[in-house]
Amino acid sequence: MKFKNQLLVAAMGVALCGCGEQKPSNPLFADFTAPFGIAPFEEITIDHFREGMLKGLEEQKAEIEAIINSTEEPTFENTIKVLDQGGVLLRKVRGTFGPLSSGSATDETRALQKEMSPVFSAHNDDIYLNPTLFAKVKAVYDNKENLTLTAEEKTVLQNIYDRFVDGGALLSDEQKEELRKLNLELSMLQLQFGQNLTHETNKTFVTVDKVEELDGLPQANIEAAAKMAEANGQPGKYMFNMQRPSCNPVLQYCHNRELREKVYNAYYNRGNTGNEYDNKEISRKIVTLRLQKAKLMGFNNYAEMALKDRMAKTPEAVYNLLDQVWEPAVKKAKEELADIRAEIKKEGKNFEPAGWDYMYYLDKAKKAKFAVDEAEISKYLEINNVYQGIFHVANKLYGITFKEITDQVPSFEPTAKCYEVIDKDGTTLAVFYADPFPRDGKGAGAWCTSFRGQSYENGVRVIPHVVNACNMTAGEPALQTIDNVETLFHEFGHALHSFFRDVQYNGAGGTERDFVELPSQINEHWAFEPEVLNVYAKHHETGEIIPMELVKKIEESAKYGQGFATVEYVAASLADMDLHVLTEVPADLNVMDFEQEKLNARGIPSQIFPRYRMTNFSHTMGGGYTAGYYSYMWAEVLDADAFDAFKETGDIFNQEVADKFRKYVLTPGGIDNGMVMYTNFRGREPQIDALLKNRGLK
Repeated sequence: MKFKNQLLVAAMGVALCGCGEQKPSNPLFADFTAPFGIAPFEEITIDHFREGMLKGLEEQKAEIEAIINSTEEPTFENTIKVLDQGGVLLRKVRGTFGPLSSGSATDETRALQKEMSPVFSAHNDDIYLNPTLFAKVKAVYDNKENLTLTAEEKTVLQNIYDRFVDGGALLSDEQKEELRKLNLELSMLQLQFGQNLTHETNKTFVTVDKVEELDGLPQANIEAAAKMAEANGQPGKYMFNMQRPSCNPVLQYCHNRELREKVYNAYYNRGNTGNEYDNKEISRKIVTLRLQKAKLMGFNNYAEMALKDRMAKTPEAVYNLLDQVWEPAVKKAKEELADIRAEIKKEGKNFEPAGWDYMYYLDKAKKAKFAVDEAEISKYLEINNVYQGIFHVANKLYGITFKEITDQVPSFEPTAKCYEVIDKDGTTLAVFYADPFPRDGKGAGAWCTSFRGQSYENGVRVIPHVVNACNMTAGEPALQTIDNVETLFHEFGHALHSFFRDVQYNGAGGTERDFVELPSQINEHWAFEPEVLNVYAKHHETGEIIPMELVKKIEESAKYGQGFATVEYVAASLADMDLHVLTEVPADLNVMDFEQEKLNARGIPSQIFPRYRMTNFSHTMGGGYTAGYYSYMWAEVLDADAFDAFKETGDIFNQEVADKFRKYVLTPGGIDNGMVMYTNFRGREPQIDALLKNRGLK
C-alpha cells in the first residue's frame, strides 16, 4: 500500500468529478467505483483511515443512541436487525485497513493501530455494557417463542444476546468498570505482542559471509539469501530472516551444523531474547488479565469461558482429544529418532541429535527409505502452476472458474494477483487475491482474510473480496516445498468457505473455532492426488509433468515424519491449554519455563519444540485462537472423516458429495452449530480413526 504525501492530499481538499459533481476528499466516504467495488488502495492515506474510523464510530454511536432513545416497543426489526446491519462505514474502513495493516505494516499503520485500539475497545464496551440497550435486546430475546423468525434470524438473535452477556451485560456497575479496564489493557497488550513478533520475524537475521558455509542448500535458496543480504546493506553476503521459507531450507538441507543451530535458536527464541521486543512479560500479563476476566465473568479459568460456545465445550473434551493423539505421536517420533541416529552413524559421527538436527537427518532418512528427494520434487512445484492446480480442484468439485483481473482494478500490492471468481451459473461469486510472497512489514505465516465480507444490500448479494496472504518461497522461478503447497491448498480452503458463504445477516456469518478449519484442512487432501499433480506439477525448465515414479514416492513417503509434525503441533496445543486452565497465575510466572516443564512431564522428546513457543505464539497470545489452537486437530477429525466420504465413492471429485459439502458446510455460515452442519453433510458424527490413519499413527 502506498500512502501518498498527506500534506499534499490535505491541501487538495475537495476534488471535482468530470460531471461537476463534488467527490468526497476522503475516498472511503464515496462508493468504490472500480470494477467489483474494489477499493482505490493507492488513493487512501493513513489520515483517510483515521478520519474514516472516527466518522464510522460516530455513525455507529448515533445508530445505537437511536435504538436507546426510541419509544417504540423493541422488535427484531428495530433492534436486532439494526444492531446486525449497522456500522456500515466502520466495517468498510476497518475491512479495508485490516488486511493492509497485517500484510504491509508500516510505522504509520502501527501507530494508527496503537492509537485506535483503546478507542475501539471503549466503543465496544459502550455498546455491550449499556443497560438500556441490553434491556431492549433482552426484551426481544425473552419474547422469541412468540416471534415468526427464520432459522437464520433465530441464530442472529441468539448470537447478539450471547454477545451482550459475554460482553458483561449481566455484571454490576462496579464489575463493568473493571471489565472495561481489563478489555482495554488486553487489547493493547495483544497488539504489542503482535507488533513485536512481526519485527522479530522479519528483522531477526542470521548472516553468512561465504557461500561455502551454505553447502547443501538449494541454489534458489542461496540466491534468495543473497538478495536479502543485498536489500539489507550486506552485498556479497547471505542473510536469512525468521520467515519459514527463508529459515526452514537451512534446517532441512544445510550440511553446516553450526549454521543450523544458529538459525534454529533464532527462530524458536523470537520474543525471548531480552531485547525491546521481548514478549515474556507481555505474555504473562496477558494470561493474568485473561484469568481475571474469566473469574469476573463467573468462570474458574479462561479456557472454560473460551470453550463454552465451541464444539468442544469443555477443557476436558480438548485434553481427551489431544491425549488420544499424543501417545501414538510420541511413539512414532521416537521411531523417527532411531532413524535419525542411524543416519548420524552412517556419517561416522557419534553425537546425540539436537533440535537443529531433526529436519536435516529426517530428510536423509526419508531419502534412504523412499529414495525421495524433496529438492528434486520442488522443481515441479512452481507457484503459478500450483495455483492452477488449486483452481482445477475447485472447478472439478464446485464448477467455479477463475479469471485474472489485470489492469482494470487498483492494486494493493504489485506481487499480488487478483481474480474474478465465477460460479457455475456464470454469476460473479467473489473476488480473490493471491498474495503469496514475503515482504517487509508482512506478518509471519499464512492466513485468509477479507477486504469485504459477503452480505446483502437491498436484497442483492454483495460479493466478498477474499485474500490469501502467505510467505512462500519467492524468486524466478518460485519453487515450493511440499509443505508450502499444502499451505497454499489449506488457505484456499478458507477462501472457498468465504466465497460460498451466503447469509442475510452479518451475525450469522461466523462459525465455531473448532469448525472453521474443516474447509481449509479438507482442501489439503487433494494437493498430492495423482490426478491433481498431473495438472500442475510441471518441471519449471522442461514443462515435463511429474513422472509417476516421483508421484508414487510422494504417496509412499507422505506419512513419514508425522511423528515429529504431530508432536510439535500437539505440544503447542497443550501449552496453550495448560496456560489457560490455570486458576492462579504466579506473579513471577515465566511462560517459557512453564511451557517446557509441562511438556517435559508429558515425555516430549528433547529434540522437539512446540511448533510455536509462547513468546512467538500469535495464535494464542494475539487472541484469535486463545485456548483454541487444538481446533486444527479437532477439525482434522472432521476433515479426515469428510474426505473418506469422497473416497468411499471411488471418486475424489464425486459431485453428489461435493454438492452436499458445499450446501451443508460451505454455504450456511454459522446458521447451525458445527456438529449439526457436519452430520447434515455426513449423515453421522465423525470418527477419530480416520485422523489416526491419515497421520500414519494407526
